[in-house]
Parts: sequence; C-alpha cells; structure tokens
Amino acid sequence: MRLAKIGCALMMSSLLLIGCAKRPPSAEGGEAAPGAGGPEIGKYGEGQGGAMYGEGAQGRGKDRYGAGASELTGDPQLDDPSSPLSKRIVYFLFDSSEIAPEYQQLISAHAGYLASNPERTVVLEGHADERGSPEYNIALGEQRANSVSRLLKLQGVAEGQVQVVSFGEEKPAVDGHDESAWQQNRRVELVYARR
Repeated sequence: MRLAKIGCALMMSSLLLIGCAKRPPSAEGGEAAPGAGGPEIGKYGEGQGGAMYGEGAQGRGKDRYGAGASELTGDPQLDDPSSPLSKRIVYFLFDSSEIAPEYQQLISAHAGYLASNPERTVVLEGHADERGSPEYNIALGEQRANSVSRLLKLQGVAEGQVQVVSFGEEKPAVDGHDESAWQQNRRVELVYARR
C-alpha cells in the first residue's frame, strides 16, 4: 500500500513537471509568471472588461458572458438579467486557481440560492487556456472548479448539490492564440440542473 502511494505521488509530480516544462514564454521573451496576464476584472459586465463581461461577447456561436450567459433555466431568479445569479462564469488569472476578490459576492449569491433551493444542483465546469500540456490543464481546470466548490460549501451548500468536472483546454469559450482569447478561456462555468 505504501509503495502504491509513493508511485502515485511520483506520477503526479511527473505530470506537474511536464505541464510546467511546457509553459510558453511571455511576450517579453522570458517565462510567463504565474498569475501574470490575467483579465481586467470588472464587476460582472461593468467597466474595463468590455465584451468579455456582458456586452455581447460571442463564444462558440452564443452569448456566453454577462447577463443571460448560460441557457435559460426556467427559474426567474436565475434568468433575471439584473440578478447576480444570471452571471455564471468565474474567471481566473494565468496558472492560478485562486478566486479573485471580485468574484466573492457572485459566488456568495449562488451559494445563497443553492442553500435555499435544495432541489437545485450545479455542475462546476473548470477550463484552462491552451498553454501547458493537456494533462496539466485538466488538473488546473479541476483545481479551479474545486476552489469554487469549496467556497460554495463553506457558505452552506450541501455536498450533493455540487459536482465538479474539468475540460482543461478542450472546450474554449473563444478560439484564438493570444491573451484576449486566453483570458476568456480561463474560467469556471456554473451550470444549473434539478435533482
């Protein structure tokens, strides 16, 4: 049993090293620093973010950001564009799974909704940009989704209401190979369902 744990730890370390080894150089020619180059985080559709945060950004053929970001749920609380619950995407800085302070209130609103509606469940879909190995990006997407999950559960959401899945780099919100696209692809989407 102990040997199996050591082997598993070595394998995970190797995967992380492989992912880190493929980190692309920054625009200045050196290594891109963790946490550098993140999106300009505004207040969910207001301010600096522009189209990325609710002014008509298009991703894979549908409006994915800001008010009405996700498909309609049939629940007026979730579908009201003036409600913070209609915002269902949390963005992350490069190579980070830390939730920015700007998203605390958004996640708290979703936690309150879920705690008050035990028949509702949410799938937290973790995503990463294309940089790094596929294995590393799957792990990073999962870490991001787990960060949101932990915060929801700390605020009273039941274990059975939250499911975590990671797509890594496989389902980008937008196509592109520059910082503008990468910013929009580093995210966790909250997808609601009923039990």
